[in-house]
Amino acid sequence: MIQFDPLTYPYPSQRTATYARNGMVATSQPLAAQAGLEILKRGGNAIDAAIATAACLTVVEPTSNGIGGDAFALVWTKGELHGLNASGPAPKSISIEAVKQLGHDKIPTYGWIPVTVPGAPSAWAALSERFGKLPLTEVLRPAIEYAENGYPLSPTLGKYWELAYNKFTKAFDGAEFENWFATFAPKGRAPRIGEIWKSPEHAKTLRSIAETKAESFYRGELAEKIDAFAKQHGGFLSKEDLAAYSPKWVKPISVHYKGYDVWEIPPNGQGLVALMALNILKGYDFAAKELTETYHKQIEAMKLAFIDGLKYITQADKMSVTVEGLLSDTYAASRRALIGDEALQPEPGEPARSGTVYLATADGEGNMVSFIQSNYMGFGSGIVIPGTGIAMQNRGHNFSLDPSHDNRLEAGKQTYHTIIPGFLTKDGKPVGPFGVMGGFMQPQGHVQVAMNLIDFELNPQAALDAPRWQWIEGKTVELEPHFPEHIALHLARKGHDIKRPLGSGGFGRGQVIVRDENGVLSGGTDFRTDGAVAAW
Repeated sequence: MIQFDPLTYPYPSQRTATYARNGMVATSQPLAAQAGLEILKRGGNAIDAAIATAACLTVVEPTSNGIGGDAFALVWTKGELHGLNASGPAPKSISIEAVKQLGHDKIPTYGWIPVTVPGAPSAWAALSERFGKLPLTEVLRPAIEYAENGYPLSPTLGKYWELAYNKFTKAFDGAEFENWFATFAPKGRAPRIGEIWKSPEHAKTLRSIAETKAESFYRGELAEKIDAFAKQHGGFLSKEDLAAYSPKWVKPISVHYKGYDVWEIPPNGQGLVALMALNILKGYDFAAKELTETYHKQIEAMKLAFIDGLKYITQADKMSVTVEGLLSDTYAASRRALIGDEALQPEPGEPARSGTVYLATADGEGNMVSFIQSNYMGFGSGIVIPGTGIAMQNRGHNFSLDPSHDNRLEAGKQTYHTIIPGFLTKDGKPVGPFGVMGGFMQPQGHVQVAMNLIDFELNPQAALDAPRWQWIEGKTVELEPHFPEHIALHLARKGHDIKRPLGSGGFGRGQVIVRDENGVLSGGTDFRTDGAVAAW
């Protein structure tokens, strides 16, 4: 297992990891982490705790996710890793032609057009049915109570809520958006830090999902309400789309990286990008004293992986190349050969053809869960279904209207998806779940955190606290404020176009839990959010 040595990395964290034995929940909101821990103490397992935490996050962090979003999970239980893809497809009635006839040359960000079938409620039900110990009614109880009785906003939550409100007052123009303001700005403004916000309609919806095991959302009263509101405002989504949907259990994909197996969900998720980058990087030896070269090679590998991902990733059976081809050692070697001393202008290769929340949980029985859930771009589409508190996602925004693109819009098709859970194993045994939320930062965060754990032997907290970079496009790379200046200058001399945005808001927010050979859990949570590790 990972043996942590903080002296191998020159920028030690000022915070320590959390250690426990019986159970642990790490996520971006203390109230949600405590909700998951509460379920563990009631006799639930790590799967129950993950569901409870995820449902609670739709209430206590609506700026990043909601009931109308998607979800993915990696579940370690009984000696095996299972993958769940709960991302929904485009409506059956939509098409490139239909969108263009409405006057659009690309998928809009807000409104009904980018709304795809939400998968999050189906994920909760599927996980509970297959692996849970407690009834869904009990597991969702903490979320229902917070929605019904309210809670005070935490600092990072309040900041992003206000930013969203200020943006939406300018961006939202139409009756279809009125329910967003009624739900999330009931006083005619964003709720303030420390102020109580509640949503009884949200509580009612969660109760219905719990009592029917999500049937009401896909084939019942909630589906009827979604269908009626979509019809009222010219949306493509219908109750038939909802009724036809079910999440898919999938076989996780991996690469072997320096003694460890790094696991991701297969496409349509972008976890493949992280694996392609690690497959390139495994050909190098890294040392903390040579961090400049480490960062340079990380950035170059990520560029090459991302440019391929953006070209090829879509619903798996719609890809023009194979996952196996993209992850082959031969292809990785050909891409690695392109990396030199100067920053690249990346181009796609030719392999062999054929606003998000993250949480990690573990229990004393050996179960571990890596779970991610999102509406996308903060609150999502701006569509809130009247009387339900359901904020709908805008995942369809990632589709292309170019008929020749792999990720072109098609009826019933899943789009390129940004949210990805990660997991580490070694010699067939679980090391633990990890993840970094934040749109296209996510695979970049996965690579950096995984390498911090494996190459530099950092503990989970230090692995998250280390300064991050983010490739944007071309040769442009953004660095966090606490990224060392001397390394930034060296990267600039190598041809990287270095930018330093204010704050760390765009560099992702992660969580990590690691189990050692004695069953001891160590966890870390990101300082870039209101994160917490709840443990016992």
